Amino acid sequence: MTGNQFFCSGVSTGRRALVAAAVAVFSLAALSSLPALAQAAPQVKFSTTAGDFVLEVYPDKAPKTVENFLQYVKDKHYNGTVFHRVIPTFMVQGGGFDASYVQKKNRPAVAHEGQEALARGGARNVIGTVAMARTNDPNSATSQFFINVADNAFLDPTVIPPGDPVAKFEYQGKVYENVPRANLLGSAQLYGYTVFGKVVSGMDVVEKIKAIPTGAGGPFPTDVPRTPVIINSATLLK
Repeated sequence: MTGNQFFCSGVSTGRRALVAAAVAVFSLAALSSLPALAQAAPQVKFSTTAGDFVLEVYPDKAPKTVENFLQYVKDKHYNGTVFHRVIPTFMVQGGGFDASYVQKKNRPAVAHEGQEALARGGARNVIGTVAMARTNDPNSATSQFFINVADNAFLDPTVIPPGDPVAKFEYQGKVYENVPRANLLGSAQLYGYTVFGKVVSGMDVVEKIKAIPTGAGGPFPTDVPRTPVIINSATLLK
């Protein structure tokens, strides 16, 4: 039975109009609850001495990472920091040091979410995406982030298939069979770097930053822009 048959069968014209109106109101009410599901991703505008760019971040893919990043934005942590590491065939990195190359105080490190984000349909480390910088410890990311200016597949997390042992597992072109799950969960090489957003405008500014000649600066022997690129402000847009 179709919807039209349901409304017409045994119902007067006036009654049908009332029912139709009620359904319309119900439909609008139902739609009004949808923004929570289709809510626009937060965006952050970075105003720098090289120009402005905007990052869009994805809490549905990496919730802890995004929350951590946005808290640094709200705390104005990034204001006055520099892009201290620029490699034109790789990435541009910043968010940790002021213009005198003094490292700013950080909050506790955030849990690594790279594998989970990728499993949820998150992006890989391709041009324009933004990921958290860290040490060799996967769970060491704090405030520093980097923007990929090349497709850096070797930075991608590796999602571990289900099962214990894992019946079949591929890593860097090699296939492994019947691997104990604990061995994979404890392998730092598989964590990669957590992608949590991307540049949605101003990528030309990022390209400009990557092209700045580099050399030694502060405690760093290489890869520091000779003309400092300072983040004047980082502002949450929505």
